[in-house]
Amino acid sequence: MKHSPKQRGHEIKRVLEGSIAWELGLAPGDVLLSVNGKEIEDILDYHYLTNEEYLTVLVRKPDGEEWELEIEKEFEDDLGLEFTEELMDSYRSCRNKCIFCFIDQMPSGMRETLYFKDDDARLSFLQGNYITLTNMSDKQIERILFYKLSPINISIHTTNPKLRCQMLNNRYAGESLKKIDRLCEGGITLNGQIVLCRGYNDGDELRRTLTDLERYLPNLQSVSVVPVGLTKYREGLTPLTPFDREEAGKVLALIEEYQDYYKRNYGTRLVFASDEWYLTAGKELPTADFYENYPQIENGVGMVRSLIDEFADAFSCEQPDQECREVSLATGRLMGPVLREILHVLPDKFPNTHVTIYEIRNDFFGEHITVAGLLTGQDIMAQLSGRMKSSRLLLPSALLRSGEEVLLDDITIRDIEKALQTTVRIVKSDGRDLLRAILGRDDNRDS
Repeated sequence: MKHSPKQRGHEIKRVLEGSIAWELGLAPGDVLLSVNGKEIEDILDYHYLTNEEYLTVLVRKPDGEEWELEIEKEFEDDLGLEFTEELMDSYRSCRNKCIFCFIDQMPSGMRETLYFKDDDARLSFLQGNYITLTNMSDKQIERILFYKLSPINISIHTTNPKLRCQMLNNRYAGESLKKIDRLCEGGITLNGQIVLCRGYNDGDELRRTLTDLERYLPNLQSVSVVPVGLTKYREGLTPLTPFDREEAGKVLALIEEYQDYYKRNYGTRLVFASDEWYLTAGKELPTADFYENYPQIENGVGMVRSLIDEFADAFSCEQPDQECREVSLATGRLMGPVLREILHVLPDKFPNTHVTIYEIRNDFFGEHITVAGLLTGQDIMAQLSGRMKSSRLLLPSALLRSGEEVLLDDITIRDIEKALQTTVRIVKSDGRDLLRAILGRDDNRDS
């Protein structure tokens, strides 16, 4: 919902049952006009203004009547409102043409929302999205400083201004690095991300970037280094080469050098390699304490180690049984060997439980995409049709759109169940849920 200058307020989409707003009689379709006499620009204003004990809220009902409500509440109690426009403002789209952008590598004909590139600092704070800072005005920087929004997640990629302009295809991309200094000076904490492209920001350029990160301490809490994802839809785009086993090993060696330096001098490793580097290089994964409470797990840093340890802990608590179980599990090609290693202990306690792991080749995006989260329903159905040995299929939750049962290609879980004549169980990205799914435990029942 976009508001013209003549329109005031923000339409309410949902009122949570039992909330303050629900008790006051607010309903979907009502329009929030102001809080404490101040009009609201976006969700940041809303959260800031409603974090008070005494509020005067002005609302317009669908018939045009305006209600002025006086509210007394605990300091940070939420009113229980959700708005038609999630940010109470339009999303800010990305103006870059990054050489590694995954959205530019998608085929046509997919749902419209998959082609939207966001570069919005509000989503960085609210949802953990990474932003390049090229889309951020001085006013927006000042709002972050005023509201003390932390942490802000930044796509750094390189600290070489000229190279950053080249990689982001934006002449202001190098200059925007100065905004990191402003955020640090304002006391904002940061997390960073480096998407590594072979022949561009690796090697000596990665060394330069990892050296330059020191100047952002202590505000900079963590940085992840992830390999570029390359689909088969790159016609007309900058030629990029995937990292092979040898090159992945070199990247790890360089990162480990800087991890040692930062740990020795600052008490944190600061920079973390995503799991793909270890799996591609054939290197052993670090132990859990290495990841320092997993600050970058959403970027695939330590996710495999966490899965391994959680499964082992859950397995140690289980009592053996002789029950017969036949389970199918589909995953990406990268995780297949990992899951086989995790599950090799199953016969020790469950000798009649058999799990068949199917590594799904990503025909939709191309063979270089090996992670489970980018598998599509059509590839799963095509490659499992007539092959499955069981009537139960386990699929990772990373496949699904948040809060829904739809995959990237708009195939639903029901579509898969119908096509394969099976029952699908979605497995969360933790080892405990994996074991419960294999054993047929009810999701809500304790072990």
